[in-house]
Amino acid sequence: MRMAAVRFDRVSKSFPRHVGQMLLRDRLRHLWRPPRHERFYALKEVSFTLEHGESLALIGPNGAGKSTLLSLAAGLARPNGGALEVEGRVAALMELGSGFHQDLTGAENIRINAALLGLSRSEVRRRFDEIVEFSELRDFIQEPLRTYSGGMMMRLAFSVAVHVGPDILVIDEVLGVGDQAFFAKCVDKIVEFRRAGKTILCASHSTGTVRMLCERALWLDHGQVVADGPIDGVVEAYQETATGRRAPLWRAPALTKPL
Repeated sequence: MRMAAVRFDRVSKSFPRHVGQMLLRDRLRHLWRPPRHERFYALKEVSFTLEHGESLALIGPNGAGKSTLLSLAAGLARPNGGALEVEGRVAALMELGSGFHQDLTGAENIRINAALLGLSRSEVRRRFDEIVEFSELRDFIQEPLRTYSGGMMMRLAFSVAVHVGPDILVIDEVLGVGDQAFFAKCVDKIVEFRRAGKTILCASHSTGTVRMLCERALWLDHGQVVADGPIDGVVEAYQETATGRRAPLWRAPALTKPL
């Protein structure tokens, strides 16, 4: 039996809280007797399964743990607790410019980024023109990346990600950068991915965008799962909470039950 594309089983991710500035004598004392710092939990015992071909949106307020979850799924970070499984090639669109070198040209960044995502030199050569054409950056492809705008970097990153043949596409907000025409082009490409049986995991504050791209939503708040279910029901419940029409649910005893 084939395993799920992404599976989180009681996954937690925490970071130490820093105490800020200290006097020299306090720092010397801490060298000999390190204090036990309180830890901040970005995710706390999160569980869900994403099957191959499914599209899942992460929704929730700032600081809910969405980007942390995507970083774990993309292999950019490791959990502190629980079990995490990912099957297939992952292409991640996280922060603009991540994985790119500002002093290299767009063409050089395409070759390096595609290689990092698992393409051989011959595969990169074969797909290079297709990547450039999709990005609509041919006139600037030999310019250093530091001369690119945020929208241009998003075009380049998205074009590479969707042309390396990923099994799982991870997207964190970056589609909000750029013009409307290219945004529509990206949406069409993601819909094409869905029809081809690819897996999509994305986070966005735009409920309209996630409704277009995904069939299911996972609502996070304070690092915990509030609800997991069909996109329309979960988004509607989240919007009611955000506008004050419904009491916040993240403190409820049964956190993982769908609404």
